[in-house]
Amino acid sequence: MWQNTDRTRNIGIIAHIDAGKTTTTERMLYYSGHTRRIGDVDEGSTVTDFLPAERARGITIQSAAITFNWPPQVDSAEDVKTAEAVASQSLPRSTLSHRINLIDTPGHADFTFEVRRSLRILDGAVCVLDGVAGVEAQTEQVWNQAADWKIPRIAYVNKLDRDGAAFGQTVREIGVRLGGWPALCQIPWFEGGRGNFCGVVDVVNLVGLKYASGGDGKSITTYNMTHLEAEEPALAQELRKARAALVEVLSEHDDAMVEAFLDAEEDHLAITPAQILSCIRQCLNAGDGKVIPVFAGASFRNIGVQPVLDAVNNMLPSPAERPQAEVSIGATTGYLDDLLAGRMIVHSSTKSKSSRQAVVPVVGIDKTLKGCALAFKVVNDSRKGMLVYIRVYSGTIERNALLYNTNLKQSERATNLLRMYANESVPVQSLEAGQIGVIAGSKYARTGDTLISCATNKAVPPSPLDQLQLRPIHVPPPVFFASIEPNSLKDEKDMHDKLNLLLREDPSLHVTQDEDTGQTLISGMGELHLEIARDRLVGDLKANATMGKIAIGYRETVTQISRSNSKIFDSSARGDAKGKAGCTAAVEPYRSRTLTDEHSDYALQHEQDGNLVIVEAPTLDRKGRPLDDDCASLPGHLTLSEVQSAFTNGALAALARGPGFSYPMRNVQVTLTLDPAKHIFGSDTSYASLTAAARLATIAAFREVSSMGGIAIMEPVMNVDIGADDASIGSIIQDISSSRGGQIVSLGDNEEAEANAQAFPREIDVSRIYAPKDPFEFGSSAGLDQQVNKQRSIKAKVPLKEMIGYLKHLRSMTGGRGTFTMSVDRFERMTGQREKALIAELRGGA
Repeated sequence: MWQNTDRTRNIGIIAHIDAGKTTTTERMLYYSGHTRRIGDVDEGSTVTDFLPAERARGITIQSAAITFNWPPQVDSAEDVKTAEAVASQSLPRSTLSHRINLIDTPGHADFTFEVRRSLRILDGAVCVLDGVAGVEAQTEQVWNQAADWKIPRIAYVNKLDRDGAAFGQTVREIGVRLGGWPALCQIPWFEGGRGNFCGVVDVVNLVGLKYASGGDGKSITTYNMTHLEAEEPALAQELRKARAALVEVLSEHDDAMVEAFLDAEEDHLAITPAQILSCIRQCLNAGDGKVIPVFAGASFRNIGVQPVLDAVNNMLPSPAERPQAEVSIGATTGYLDDLLAGRMIVHSSTKSKSSRQAVVPVVGIDKTLKGCALAFKVVNDSRKGMLVYIRVYSGTIERNALLYNTNLKQSERATNLLRMYANESVPVQSLEAGQIGVIAGSKYARTGDTLISCATNKAVPPSPLDQLQLRPIHVPPPVFFASIEPNSLKDEKDMHDKLNLLLREDPSLHVTQDEDTGQTLISGMGELHLEIARDRLVGDLKANATMGKIAIGYRETVTQISRSNSKIFDSSARGDAKGKAGCTAAVEPYRSRTLTDEHSDYALQHEQDGNLVIVEAPTLDRKGRPLDDDCASLPGHLTLSEVQSAFTNGALAALARGPGFSYPMRNVQVTLTLDPAKHIFGSDTSYASLTAAARLATIAAFREVSSMGGIAIMEPVMNVDIGADDASIGSIIQDISSSRGGQIVSLGDNEEAEANAQAFPREIDVSRIYAPKDPFEFGSSAGLDQQVNKQRSIKAKVPLKEMIGYLKHLRSMTGGRGTFTMSVDRFERMTGQREKALIAELRGGA
């Protein structure tokens, strides 16, 4: 008898923008019986794109979770016999109805964190590719994000009904650009061998699936091998090649396939579908992406979606088949199952006489821990309140259970549990291990928090469970910035309250306060991200606020070396509580420096945000004792490590605000020197006064360099990956190089990918990848250069300032086909006319 977790699949749909994720999801819901009509992205009638902004823009902005069964039949008495047949592998897993928890993710690069936090809790993914565009920039991005979590993935080549679609080229790009061996489980079926895309040929089961033209995809005619050989001999011959290639790829990665091939007397066609599916599952469960099952279809034409659903059941793992969840307790890391079984050893926080942490094996936790879950998404719903999406990793989370947040050290009851169907929900009494659901009305939980339920039912669970944390979700740093101001002073508190709601929903947004101007700054992953945040804040949350012009996070740096600047901080001079300390500081451009043995006893290095802070105490040894009798010592209430920490914090505070235009400093080396005879004033010297003295001395050094004209501005330079058709490449290169001050790094195409594959043996050899011949309009087999709208990629380094508004410009140059992604490469010093123009702009704004 199958357990629920065996017949559960937690999967995500990932892809580049406009590859057809939401269109594919709509067909999945329709064929499963969840919906009675197929929604349309252009009409704004899709189930998973339910936000007004999503329907207006025709793109996915936030991930949407929905649960359905595939196949759609319900369990019955016959289901028991079917389950037994599946267990014996005489029938495929797709024969049984599975519960599929599906998350439709965004494809736009600005919402990469939305994809990242969804992938964190998934057990498998379907990567949708545009059969015309091939492997695009964001395709690689989301594929690599899934690889970070070792998530098994299958590829679905969509839009094969369109002019210029090239399944064969896309398959080769999958191998070269995604770094795995394509295992073709299907090949496309074109009527007459070219032209009209009418179905797919199943390489695993050796059958052809022909879809009724213009239908809803439910009318499918199945052709076995005999029928194909009689009616489509060329296609049958291609199927033989595809089966041989599939067996060969699997044999290179699983010895079981080699044995099956030998047992079948080296006949590829004699190997059973069950053997192939078992081998594919084995390869996928490794999560290394070395084998990539590939499927074909055209979702908008309702072709090829049902076989992908079957593949989800047959190939992707259940929660029980995935590796153990990674956990930490304090400084100790391990696996959740090991912890529950008493095999994990935890370092106790109680120190022994020898000041070493005691090592304590943890036993009996399995009886205390009733449930453990990770909060991966928070949404503020106007009707249901705050919705916290969770994935349960162990035990059961029950309705009204007392949940302890081990990150925030807060307890609250799960008063309402829901199973989500996009923006609709159904109440449930419990969520078991492997399931995805929602806690409605949570006051505290945030993205990445670990929630546990204990049998003790106390506000604080027993140690060490109160420290138990699942592996967190990394939040990428922001790239774009803008100011946001309340419309009036009375609206300020309301604006900040609603900003806090927005930040709880989307941790990739950051809000900071400028200490001097009092201006509120909001930062995010890109222009569109901030536009959506503004619409959400003003339109949905009804905040009376205005977002200002998007600003760039520049940096300042020093180009000259200062002298040593000594400063004494005396709080009594300002009428504050007593506190007096001194410090000497010098600044210079940061270059790699290794402390010599001569200085290693009294110097501390601290590197942060591209700066280096060095704290020297030349008259003291590493324990803070004078090196000779003539040297002053530290007072009893201060240790050398405390002084070094205070000085470092003071320098970091000074580095946070440059002397020229108040931008943070970068590529600066600050050397702070402590002389107890001059800088320590007995009991008047405190940690706070030392920090203040270091800050004053560092600021003085910056001002000295500034007076000599030794301050320069640095700007963020981006790694930009642009995808466009071949006809637009020339104008794009000229625009990047001439108009935007960028540097072209490489121009990528299929030939270059093949050359790279041969140059690096560890990469995929494209010549060994099997792919069927693409049917081109003129019947030419001369090569991919004849392809309609052949896609090329440009890699460049461009200043961030020049990329503001670039998407609209790129689309105008490429007829709407161009896309790009970017990430921060480095900060680079501005020079010449660009620096003068920026300085004039900044001074004019001031």
